[in-house]
Amino acid sequence: MKDLAKEWQHGLAKHITFIVTKDCQLACKYCYLVGKNSKERMPFEIAKQAIDYILGHEEDFSEGSVVWDFIGGEPFIEIDLIDQICDYLKTEMFRLNHHWFNSYRFSFATNGINYHTDKVQQFIKKNRQHLSIGITIDGTKRKHDLNRIWKTKDMEKGIMPKPEEERGSYDDVVKNIPLWLSQFPDDSTKVTISSADIPYIKESVLHLYSLGIKEVNINVVFENVWQEGDDSKFEEQLISLADDIIDGGYYEDYACSFFSENIGKPMDAKIDNNNWCGAGMMLSIDAAGNFYPCTRFAAYSLRSKKPIIIGNVYDGIDKNKLRPFLTLDRTTQSPKECIECEVASGCAWCQGENYDAADTNTIYQRATAICKMHKARVRANNYYWNKLYRKLELEGQREEFENNKKVSNPVIC
Repeated sequence: MKDLAKEWQHGLAKHITFIVTKDCQLACKYCYLVGKNSKERMPFEIAKQAIDYILGHEEDFSEGSVVWDFIGGEPFIEIDLIDQICDYLKTEMFRLNHHWFNSYRFSFATNGINYHTDKVQQFIKKNRQHLSIGITIDGTKRKHDLNRIWKTKDMEKGIMPKPEEERGSYDDVVKNIPLWLSQFPDDSTKVTISSADIPYIKESVLHLYSLGIKEVNINVVFENVWQEGDDSKFEEQLISLADDIIDGGYYEDYACSFFSENIGKPMDAKIDNNNWCGAGMMLSIDAAGNFYPCTRFAAYSLRSKKPIIIGNVYDGIDKNKLRPFLTLDRTTQSPKECIECEVASGCAWCQGENYDAADTNTIYQRATAICKMHKARVRANNYYWNKLYRKLELEGQREEFENNKKVSNPVIC
């Protein structure tokens, strides 16, 4: 018998995503899911066939642990389906004596609107020891409601409301934050920055800290939405945020992924030539039973390109279609200016956005829309760490801080 009490192997997990619905209560303005709809819902039979294939090909999924990820749209719209899928997963992993049994997580990124409902809470209670749940709240009411607005019936017909008619979702989400934090005190929130909400970055991060959220994962959108001068405004906000975090002592107990000691350095391709994105190492399944190298290659994620399907629940994974993704690294897709950039480390990309924005149907052309924003972040990041270490040295606390610090990793996507 295999050891069924195997501990969770953090960092060695396979990520498998079920797109359980393409529907959502919200119509966030920066959402990359351009094809959301209320019609495509995953049948349980499709999920079952996907699970049977994956668990039945243990030799092809050798990672020590697995993250079963559920997304939409908004996944908790389909809590009954998710509960059924998770019950089947647990039963089958046990029945097969699979090496993932007791070494798995169920993962959710939710808008938080349905978090308090009885069915969601019953699901949490039943699976508490194997759950990771992040609620997306963008910051202050002003910033959150700028982008994260309720969907209307007219939107489904392509008719957008006037700005004064938009209804933000902040009040519907923030009321569930205390319950969420009482159950998942160490989980983080994910904040997205677009051009329009740059002025609200500092106040939003500090607001999230005030709600009790100790780790704020925050990133700019990868799409080409940036206006002239956005990088300067971005840098100003981050420097001001750095001042408040350091002067207020927040760095002792709180983290913001914009500030990391691991970014803003040259890259040596001989040492670190890895692909930033995990596309190809992950697996996503949609309602029709198609397999994708990542959710961003499904049709509802793409503005102008056709989806890239690498198999299905009936025929399995086509390894020839998967192979190009396994050859991706930094140098195969980056222009010379990115490879030689003096602040290359920490500059992220999304493989799906690379494909969608490319001149041709290639996955080997890196999108560089965030170049100026990354450089602005690096300048502010240098300011943050220089100021923090000067303060710690003056107070004789640098050695203690370096021994105890927890550096937050940058958000990938």
